Amino acid sequence: MSPSPLLLELDLARGLLESPPQDPLAAMRARQVPTLSTVLARLREAADDAAVVGLVAHVGPDVLTPAQVEELGEGVELFAASGKATACWTESFGELGAGTLPYHLAVHFDSVWMQPSGTLGLVGVATRGVFLRAALDRLGLEPQIGQRHEYKSAADQLLRDHMSDAQREATQRLADSVTEQVVATVARRRSLSHEQVRAAVDAAPLAAEVALERGLVDRLGYRDELYAELRGRLEGEGGTPLELRYVHRWAPAGRRRAGRRLRRLATRRQQPVVAVVAVEGGIALGRSNASPLGGRRAGSDTVCAALRSAGARDDVAAVVLRVVSPGGSYVASDAIHREVHRLRQDGTPVVASMGSVAASGGYFVAMGADEIVALPSTVTGSIGVLGGKVVVGDALRRLGIGTEPVGAGSQATMFDSTVPFREQEWARVEQWLDAVYADFTAKAATGRQMPYERLEPLARGRVWTGADAQVRGLVDTLGGLDRALTRAADHAGSSRQEVRVVRVPHPSPLDRLRPATSSESAAASLWAPVSSSEGAAEAVLRQLGLTGGGVLSLPVPWRLG
Repeated sequence: MSPSPLLLELDLARGLLESPPQDPLAAMRARQVPTLSTVLARLREAADDAAVVGLVAHVGPDVLTPAQVEELGEGVELFAASGKATACWTESFGELGAGTLPYHLAVHFDSVWMQPSGTLGLVGVATRGVFLRAALDRLGLEPQIGQRHEYKSAADQLLRDHMSDAQREATQRLADSVTEQVVATVARRRSLSHEQVRAAVDAAPLAAEVALERGLVDRLGYRDELYAELRGRLEGEGGTPLELRYVHRWAPAGRRRAGRRLRRLATRRQQPVVAVVAVEGGIALGRSNASPLGGRRAGSDTVCAALRSAGARDDVAAVVLRVVSPGGSYVASDAIHREVHRLRQDGTPVVASMGSVAASGGYFVAMGADEIVALPSTVTGSIGVLGGKVVVGDALRRLGIGTEPVGAGSQATMFDSTVPFREQEWARVEQWLDAVYADFTAKAATGRQMPYERLEPLARGRVWTGADAQVRGLVDTLGGLDRALTRAADHAGSSRQEVRVVRVPHPSPLDRLRPATSSESAAASLWAPVSSSEGAAEAVLRQLGLTGGGVLSLPVPWRLG
């Protein structure tokens, strides 16, 4: 009897992780949530595996970012190009609500199914500004924050009670740009005109029957009906039943056989390596870690050590700097920027791969690479700076709490949060903001090989999508991680098929137990244990934008959807 044909499954109801959790407890909780890089790698391998006959996906609620949708969509189309079947199903693209992003992913599959009771919420893309100034005034909190320049709107949520004209212009363009990408993809994949798709957007949410009539979905049916149709169409000769396997739980047959595995490993050891180094989360000094209350931190000590470790390996031919970060600390970002520069000086090409967001400090660390690859909807740019403090003295007095700072040195109490800046102190803050902005823009102009006079008007704190940034020269190439790996191999004089991709650090369990012997050892690039230093109150303030981040940061939270 011939072996059972394999139908790969992808369940996106719980979303995708950018990278595996570093601590055992988080890894246990997320064991059923695949990573984006793993799914893309398995789809690439499955496209060439004769045992795999198709891919079926459950597109769940709106849990993916626009960039993840684009990156995964590229992988699905690459898989389908091998001639294998692709189908997806959903209960509803938004239950009388927004469903644009799930539908944007769905159209990358050859067949789109939706329950008869579902709706198609192809309503476009939206975001919002949150402004806390009136609430701060009531609480007696006084924000004293400067920003460079008018588009650096992260502090506006504290300084203003409404959206500035500059912020509205930039934010509207972000939403328009992502919507344009969605319309273009839907039109291409569904063989519709842009006008037809725009008309559907304006009429949404659409009942299931209307979505079918407009050619936006292929079938109305339930999960069991789709699976029955796939089994009838894809089962093997003689009625050999389909075998189902989650994409992230599947591996090519050759990997499961010891002899082939050893030969494969021996061959792979001789291949040049493209090292992937991640900058994931807010950028800060110290070591990378994850907060028990959610969120990740990209520590400059960890990232810089990983870059040094990659550069010290004889088999590493190129590095991909994977950036998924809204920015953070200026000096931490500059330290990472310096290590990228040193790698290039030593002859190792560096390609930056931007994920959902790579802005402010996230752009700072990427801008010195040989090439920047971003997705069309990547939130990037934000070349600007902000800084200051929120004065809490009046709020404390309203609660009956008296404070009186005492310091040795004329500026010792400058950053005490209970008293406002004095005139000469504020002048020093302004001078520092000007200096940081000048350094950021000068290094961006150098990294992008662009005259300063052309670069600076594109800076001023403005955020761009990857598509708009590419048109303006802030980004070189549009594409996801796989595209960045291909470009890194090209820079190294190899092809994508000739290189081996390795995440750095990639420690064994024993390596995790060994302490670092120096800042040059590979163990120095490992993540720190889960951080427990942040209390619940600090986490709430950070989420509101009242603390944390750093001077090269986006507003928190930031999401287009």
